[in-house]
Amino acid sequence: MTSVAPQEIVAAHSPDSDDAFMFYGLATKKVRSARISFRHVLEDIETLNRKAIEGCYGLSAISYHAYPYVADKYVLMASGSSIGDGYGPMIISTRPMEPDDLKGKRVAVPGKLTTAYLACKLFQPDFEPVITRFDQITNAVKERTVDAGLIIHEAQLTFDKEGFHRVVDLGRWFKTAYGLPLPLGGNVLLRSLDSDVQSECCRLMRDSIQYALDNHDEALQYAMQFARDMEPRLAEKFVGMYVNHFTVDGGDIVPQAAQKLLDLGFEAGLIPKRVQVEFVR
Repeated sequence: MTSVAPQEIVAAHSPDSDDAFMFYGLATKKVRSARISFRHVLEDIETLNRKAIEGCYGLSAISYHAYPYVADKYVLMASGSSIGDGYGPMIISTRPMEPDDLKGKRVAVPGKLTTAYLACKLFQPDFEPVITRFDQITNAVKERTVDAGLIIHEAQLTFDKEGFHRVVDLGRWFKTAYGLPLPLGGNVLLRSLDSDVQSECCRLMRDSIQYALDNHDEALQYAMQFARDMEPRLAEKFVGMYVNHFTVDGGDIVPQAAQKLLDLGFEAGLIPKRVQVEFVR
């Protein structure tokens, strides 16, 4: 009797410490399946958003903002979401500014399909976005080529030490305004995959996240190589912010929050069509 080789699925995610932490179990084969094997591809989130529009990868991390553009090809996974519960992307500047001061200003943003950009436009529709690589945004603000910057990733923990002022925390604003956490990134699976393959991918993703949480120190050590020279204490804090109980399983809250965010985007004319979020588990 010949054994059937596992089906290979390309799993694409960002080279960020929180993603690396989530995928640790899978990337190191601590979590495995006889039916599926993953080949990992690392790309920045805006590239992943663009490639998901083309249906490039079987499993991909995306921004929640990108989901309406890929919903014809992909379905969301219940596991693997990065959620800001009362915190999230921030707008920073070199001098104290009131939120209303952002009107008409040039703001460095990490890409127009990021959830951070969508939240920023919902908060303040009237500004001039300047597309800037996410790890160059603080430099652009410092060099005064822009008036403010929309920061994601680890800069949320270091901006004040670098002398910047926080204009607004968009995760805090969203929680205050709507009573919901801000869903930033999630994982999607190709709709064309068989349902049993989708279910197995979801199980493996959930088990990988749980393995990392249960083996925190070794998973964090692995994630540190993707933390862009951040000191371990800060990397641990950042991972702890975005890999939490919502990440293991989004439950009812994450779909509710994602639907609210995308409905707001549609109603504000920022998203071309209304979509119903759809999750598999």
